[in-house]
Amino acid sequence: MITIKKQNEIKILRDGGKKLASILFQIKEMVAPGVKTIDLDREAERLIKKAGGEPSFKNYKTIDDEFPYPFSLCISINEEVVHGFPSERILKEGDIVSLDLGMRYKNLYTDMAITVGVGEIDFKKKKLIDVTKGALSAGIGQIKEGKRIGDIGFAIEFFVKENGFEVVRNLVGHGVGYKVHEDPQIPNFGKKGTGEILKAGMVLAIEPMVLVNNTDVILDENGWTWKTKDNSLSAHFEHTVLVTKTGAEILTLL
Repeated sequence: MITIKKQNEIKILRDGGKKLASILFQIKEMVAPGVKTIDLDREAERLIKKAGGEPSFKNYKTIDDEFPYPFSLCISINEEVVHGFPSERILKEGDIVSLDLGMRYKNLYTDMAITVGVGEIDFKKKKLIDVTKGALSAGIGQIKEGKRIGDIGFAIEFFVKENGFEVVRNLVGHGVGYKVHEDPQIPNFGKKGTGEILKAGMVLAIEPMVLVNNTDVILDENGWTWKTKDNSLSAHFEHTVLVTKTGAEILTLL
């Protein structure tokens, strides 16, 4: 069931989204060669709690998952697409790293992701990051009351393919707000004029996941992390947005 958020809930989501954006950009500033990914996770959790929230990914589990996700921050490096595990692994010059963070603030949820380079990265990696970020903007640009879910996916995939990359087809964006994941599912591909009709008050997590080569991804043996089948690069961006009568309001902005 797709939910419509009330005005008082939207105000809380705005506040929570702004706090989440601030936290994620503080974590981004910590990304550098030699940094352990587990230290990024610990700092993200500390900052979330300091802001009056709780990490929404930690101990999250669906009926399909064997065990809960054990960390606060999803850290996915290079060929890892989403849901990477923080660890003692050290970031290296030239890596690209996706930072995906969710927060529960006053019992409402927001979600955000960015991909950044570690130190100096080459042109191909920069282009992948820029195109994925641009795809997020293209998808958000389709959002307003009366449009359809298929319009979002079409715009994302068209932008990505025009720039020589591919979208992941079996991982999707989603509704958010009352839960970490809600209806509707929002694929990063689609046909114009198809899918659920957008209504003012819906809150959506739009999250293009983009691959260099093809659309094949596999689940790691840890049961959570999705990786490219051919070990090629991947990037990921995400915003939580509010559907309005005239467009989309991005809630996860500073």
